[in-house]
Amino acid sequence: MLPALTFVLGGAASGKSQWAESLILNSRLSPVYLATSRIWDQEMQAKVDLHKARRGEEWITVDASKGVEAGLGAATADQTVLLDCATMWLTNVMMDELEVADAQTTFLEALGACDAPVVVVSNEVGQGIVPDNALARRFREAQGRLNIALATQANTVWHVLAGLPQLRKGEAP
Repeated sequence: MLPALTFVLGGAASGKSQWAESLILNSRLSPVYLATSRIWDQEMQAKVDLHKARRGEEWITVDASKGVEAGLGAATADQTVLLDCATMWLTNVMMDELEVADAQTTFLEALGACDAPVVVVSNEVGQGIVPDNALARRFREAQGRLNIALATQANTVWHVLAGLPQLRKGEAP
C-alpha cells in the first residue's frame, strides 16, 4: 500500500512518470491522474497524447492546469492520485503571476488534506548550468524550494535516473 504522499523526482525524460504510474497501478486502487500541463503548442499536445495513450482508459484524468486543490479535495480513499507534474504546476503559477510562496503553501496543505494516497512527480532542474535570464533563475530557485518542501512532507521519496528508480526516503511498497 502506498503511503499518504510519495514524491518522485528526476530529470526531464528520466522515466519518472512511468515509474510513478507503476506505483499507482500496483496500489490496486482506482487511478486518478491530475494533469497540470497546459497545452501551449503541438509538441506539448503530442506529449500529452502519448502519456494518455500509455496510461490507458482505466485512469480518470482530471484537468488541474488551473490548480490542483479541487482535484486533491475530490479524491476519495478508494483512489490513488498521480499529480504529474509539480514543475508544470509551478510554471502555471509563475506564468499567471501568482505569489509563489502563497500558492506553494496552499498546494502543500491540499496534499496533506487529501483522503487518497498521492504520488507527485517533479523535475530536478538545479543540476544544470545557471540560466542566463532572471525569469529562468527565479523559476529554478522556486522549483528547488518546492522540491525540498515536497521531499520534506513526503513519506517516501524516489529519485529516477535513466529509468532506474532509487529509494531516497521511506520504504518501498
